Amino acid sequence: MHFAKLATGAALVLLSTTIAFGQDNPRVGGAAMFADKNIVENAVNSSDHTTLVAAVTAAGLVETLQGAGPFTVFAPVNAAFGKLPAGTVDTLLMPENRAQLVKVLTAHVVAGKVSAADLLAGIAASSNGQFNIRTVSGDTLIATARGNTVYIYDESGGAARVTIADVNQSNGVIHVVDDVLLPK
Repeated sequence: MHFAKLATGAALVLLSTTIAFGQDNPRVGGAAMFADKNIVENAVNSSDHTTLVAAVTAAGLVETLQGAGPFTVFAPVNAAFGKLPAGTVDTLLMPENRAQLVKVLTAHVVAGKVSAADLLAGIAASSNGQFNIRTVSGDTLIATARGNTVYIYDESGGAARVTIADVNQSNGVIHVVDDVLLPK
């Protein structure tokens, strides 16, 4: 058996076991995340996602992400936005750059609920250890696994590590990532 598939299969078993025994949502940014609240209601409580919340608000996406969904959001932490070149976030938050901000943010959102188990199953089922995911922006993200860690690659070649998976919401799921995914 191919080593990558074996490692992915082992990660899937480990992740499935964690999900089965850990029914409560993980805490994010020091705050409890509630499965009966929507993506925005939970995100505003996370001290790790204040930049993301400000960007979602500036982009006019609050109402959308409070909608029925379901949505999968790869949610970058504040430190991820801090890795961008100086001034990038401030520039994106300007009203005249709203379309570009929407493009960046929707490159983190997938229509439908994609759990970590779904990501790992897609990776394991592929012949090359990569699982392609189409975002709301029309971009493609590629999920790969190294050991028990899932990485999400954007079309610009950047990679974000999933640091907290399966934060279930009433309208989808959030996977916390350590980098901003950039559309091409």
